[in-house]
Amino acid sequence: MSNNIIPQQTWPAEFAQRYREKGYWQGETFGQWLHDRAQQHPDREAIVGGEQRWSYHQLNQYANELAAGLLQHGLEKGQRVLVHLPNIPEFISVIFALFRIGLIPVYVLPAHRIAEAEHFANDAQAVAYIGVDQHAGFNYLPLARELQKRCPHVEKIYIVGQSEEFTALHSVQAKGQGKAVPINAAQASDVAFLQISGGSTGLSKLIPRTHDDYIYTLRESAKIAGLDARSVYLGALPIAHNFPMSSPGFLGTLYVGGKVVLSTVPSPEQCFTLIEREGVTDTSLVPPLLLLWLEAASHNKAQLHSLKVIQVGGAKLAAEVAKRVRPVLGVTLQQVFGMAEGLINYTRLDDSDDLIVHTQGRPISPDDEILIVDDQGRAVPEGEPGYLLTRGPYTIRAYHNNPSANARSFTNDGFYRTGDIVRRTAEGYLVVQGRANDHINRAGEKISAEEIEDHLLAHPQVFDAAVVSIPDEFLGERSCAFIIPKAEKPRPVEIKRWIRERGLADFKVPDQVVFVDQFVETAALKISRKELRAQLRAQLQNNSEH
Repeated sequence: MSNNIIPQQTWPAEFAQRYREKGYWQGETFGQWLHDRAQQHPDREAIVGGEQRWSYHQLNQYANELAAGLLQHGLEKGQRVLVHLPNIPEFISVIFALFRIGLIPVYVLPAHRIAEAEHFANDAQAVAYIGVDQHAGFNYLPLARELQKRCPHVEKIYIVGQSEEFTALHSVQAKGQGKAVPINAAQASDVAFLQISGGSTGLSKLIPRTHDDYIYTLRESAKIAGLDARSVYLGALPIAHNFPMSSPGFLGTLYVGGKVVLSTVPSPEQCFTLIEREGVTDTSLVPPLLLLWLEAASHNKAQLHSLKVIQVGGAKLAAEVAKRVRPVLGVTLQQVFGMAEGLINYTRLDDSDDLIVHTQGRPISPDDEILIVDDQGRAVPEGEPGYLLTRGPYTIRAYHNNPSANARSFTNDGFYRTGDIVRRTAEGYLVVQGRANDHINRAGEKISAEEIEDHLLAHPQVFDAAVVSIPDEFLGERSCAFIIPKAEKPRPVEIKRWIRERGLADFKVPDQVVFVDQFVETAALKISRKELRAQLRAQLQNNSEH
């Protein structure tokens, strides 16, 4: 279990000074700017979700009341709180309440289950959990009970909806009515929240993001995406993800005074209705969802005339699909490539069709430093593919309390090793070629092969296992588990059930299970897991072609 270390994120003094002098970091905090927006346009609609419609005044008021209630419950600045909520208005009031009193949200995706929640709770040493009773057919209350049993330091559980033995979140808000709280208890250089990494090796790492660095990204992203006070952003993807949170996402929309519309599912049926009803102008999708929307739009008479821009990110978008966006949906495509650790790239709205279709954009900032290197760390010739390294005013310098990951992921001079293989065009745009590790990118959800293998190896009938990614036209990549069984071979359905029963998110369940007698070994009777996975991937692809 991790020590109770307060999350920090620091840049060398000379870099921090440069970023402030250039106006990237402006000393803003989340608590302050929401208060300012509520003062500037109190009656303007801010959030639409389900049957709820909140003005900027109401959002700010609800955040204040909840903040006051949490303080009365004994929570203190710097403590960490797991936020495990779907796309509902309470997600936004909760995080702004935490920001306002200097508590640190730790984002848990709605699809995550007890294995992930326990890991994040221990890694962050969280003292509280804020969840929902039901969502998408899943009951989160047993998860909350199990979490408290496994992690006694998570002393407080708050629930949106039927809370049973736990504390109802609305009662905390009610308790805080009429109580004054500071507009902002945090400094701009403080860590605002902990995001989760893609988890390319083992379980996800925690990413500390400061008020200064993150507000810079959403402010500049809003400019690049053309958002203003008239914009209406649809949160179709889970808004706990970095992409729909700040690229520019719901936070960027609120920053410029626009309206955020929340959809509990990203289906075209529900989203098309919301687009038509609310006059949605902007949204963001991952490639598999874009394919569904394109297909639905070809057969649906929904009025999408208000929609101007669809951003696509999370996984590489095939050029053939990108070409269909404007003809079918009548909108501008904006490709987005980035990571929760920092660097974000965008195609620009006035770029040529060639750049929009065939590249993944260029960085936000003039001070986003890009290195593309070979296996020996030497710069590759311009236009050649290599490993992407980066540092800049919003790219972290370290994960939270994880020295081994930091040693692997960051160079001595502060460059982050992204794990992506890219090439740079003459215009300075990046084209993503693939991943350097065993990260599986399934419909924008990141899966660690190593993590799933560890769970498979705990099965009593599994001798050895290797999980690989397979290209998939719809998902981008799907997962396949190669298994060497013991004496009695389990059925694939039993393997999949085993993963679910281990408390993992559904997207981590292998899409395919293949049983084999042995794995190929080298003459030295050993082989790296990376090489093994590459061989098995090739074997599966060769078999599919014959």
